[in-house]
Amino acid sequence: MDGLTGTLFLIVPMILIMYFLMFRPEQQRRKKHQAMLENLTKGDEIVTNGGLHGKILGITNDKKIILLSIAEINNQDVKVQISLSAVAFLKKGGELIGEAQPGKSGDGGFVPPIS
Repeated sequence: MDGLTGTLFLIVPMILIMYFLMFRPEQQRRKKHQAMLENLTKGDEIVTNGGLHGKILGITNDKKIILLSIAEINNQDVKVQISLSAVAFLKKGGELIGEAQPGKSGDGGFVPPIS
């Protein structure tokens, strides 16, 4: 009996530590992302998982398809339709919301030039 009790005193704290270090933060991130997706509106600027930056022109009633303006050529918008699940980040004032800020990741803030 003493061996079983000692083993439980080791396993239970390890499971709790794993929960609070791995699973709980992921659940919180997922809830925050879901709330961001539910609150998207026309005019918001977003970034997709594929790296497209654009402005929302419209969202279907069932909130599954987004019409996105990604560029302007000859005074006409270049529009694409994406699914809601492709949205990665919301941009406010040209800065990404929900992503690490440049220079705070320990890489010295190096941003390669765009050519």
